[in-house]
Amino acid sequence: LDAVLGGGGWDVGSSLEGPLLSPGSVHLGKNACYVVLAVLFDKEERVLLVQEAKPECRGKWYLPAGRMEPNEGIVAAMQREVKEESGLECDPITLLALEERGPAWIRFVFLACPTGGTLKTLEAADAESLQATWWAGDPCALLLRALDILPLLDLAIRYRRSAPHPPTLPQELPCALICLRLLVTFANDAGDLWVLLATAEPPHLPVVACGTSPAELRRGLRLPVLRLLRDCLRPDPHPGPLGLLGLQHRARGPGGSDGICFNVLLSIPPGSPRDTPPELRGPAFSWWHVEEESLRGCILQRLCAAATVPV
Repeated sequence: LDAVLGGGGWDVGSSLEGPLLSPGSVHLGKNACYVVLAVLFDKEERVLLVQEAKPECRGKWYLPAGRMEPNEGIVAAMQREVKEESGLECDPITLLALEERGPAWIRFVFLACPTGGTLKTLEAADAESLQATWWAGDPCALLLRALDILPLLDLAIRYRRSAPHPPTLPQELPCALICLRLLVTFANDAGDLWVLLATAEPPHLPVVACGTSPAELRRGLRLPVLRLLRDCLRPDPHPGPLGLLGLQHRARGPGGSDGICFNVLLSIPPGSPRDTPPELRGPAFSWWHVEEESLRGCILQRLCAAATVPV
């Protein structure tokens, strides 16, 4: 729990909770697609935008973004895309958001800071981009490739003013599958808190995997979470939104895989006034009553303040 709440990772191990309908390693370009995107500001609060060179959107403006390559780390991919498209070097500050449509498309949105390089001009235009600029005005004054960057810019501006969550960056730990480590919580009005544990020795936070069959590729990361909760809780739960506490990935993972483990926080809201968490369907899981004051306070703070990376 300390590692997960601190944005770190933990060995996934070989045992997973819930059914895995299509087991097998994850490989970019075959059964998964990861995309990186970066928001950078200069000292004058101008945002970095790049002008696209791709035929389908040539001349339009966007944030630096692109697909991860096989055997590439997430941060390294972001730094490469920023360098190729803008000419600038950068360091990550935090993940701002995780956008996903299941394993078929996962985008990692970073807030980053420039550290060097030279801004690309039209004279240096290539297949990656035509040019880059620091833009001070309303981005909508430009011909944008897509409007989906506008809420991401809002997130970045709000984070710079008052960070809602601690800096969160990928940890270099291996994972063969796309899976989620679940910090499932139940809190009552009195401030008591319970955490769902898998009881297989040693007791641990449940881990569920995403399937990578054609039928499952475009289903969201929430699907295996709901499947697990419906199997172990009664009545049928309606959990709150997922919040990202951290993630782990290592380039060239087990068997050359590109798997990722996401540590996510979610709560089970009371269906009716109750003092204790919902009944469990069997002995595979148990509710652990968190009595240690600082740990309970830390989890409740992350829940109440939505102090996680939005998914």
